[in-house]
Amino acid sequence: MDEPTLRLAAFLIIFGCMALAQAVVPRRNLHFGYRRWPANLGIVLLDILVIRLLFPAGAVGASIWAEANGIGLFHMIELPAAMEMALSIILLDLVIYTQHLIFHAVPLLWRLHSVHHADRDIDVTTGLRFHPIEIILSMLVKLTFVILLGVPAIAVVLFEVILNGMAMFNHANFHLPKKVDAVIRLLLVTPDVHRIHHSVIQQETDSNFGFNLSIWDRIFGTWREQPERGHEAMTIGLERLQSAPTHNLIFMLRLPFQRDLGQYPNSNQEQE
Repeated sequence: MDEPTLRLAAFLIIFGCMALAQAVVPRRNLHFGYRRWPANLGIVLLDILVIRLLFPAGAVGASIWAEANGIGLFHMIELPAAMEMALSIILLDLVIYTQHLIFHAVPLLWRLHSVHHADRDIDVTTGLRFHPIEIILSMLVKLTFVILLGVPAIAVVLFEVILNGMAMFNHANFHLPKKVDAVIRLLLVTPDVHRIHHSVIQQETDSNFGFNLSIWDRIFGTWREQPERGHEAMTIGLERLQSAPTHNLIFMLRLPFQRDLGQYPNSNQEQE
């Protein structure tokens, strides 16, 4: 099975499982539910098209090129294959955590990332809802660090599957028993952990930036255990956009270019 087919199969299986789980054991009552899906999935299709056109070889191609030219950390040092694989995934995970922080901290980048946060419900499709320009920038970051680290191609494929799979998992609106959640969140980001990050309350939006490993939020002081209003009562989205047509595809594409987005997280200039 080639890499694109493997990734597509993993995507469809994980998406299907998460969609089924949130239909059978939902965590919250959604206000808009499936009405959001056409726009959320529409922007996903647009993102895929843009990436395929601009980066046909993807991150795997960058990995193969780096290996052929002996570029990158792991091509300069000898490590057991298993250790190289594990370190690659852990370091790329840290890169994504750091990138997420930066997209919240830099006003121009926040404009792009606000498309993701503008969703007024949170479910499996929210984890895939990103502006095409953010997707392009994210790919450039990923390519850069795949080359600098010399990440092997198989680790890139595995990381891509983890990246997409965990994004769907920790945005999915399904109930995990408290004891199960308590164990999983010791290492991984659960839906209850990440949902806090989508709160309209700024202090909560400025927490829980991790997408896969929960250790980065704990290490760097951005961890928050529970939302102030509780998971059922908390408000999802951006305060200023609660009455906006945030589930319209054209609105989503135009949102970063609006003159006023309101107060920006972590600053007094712009907001969610």
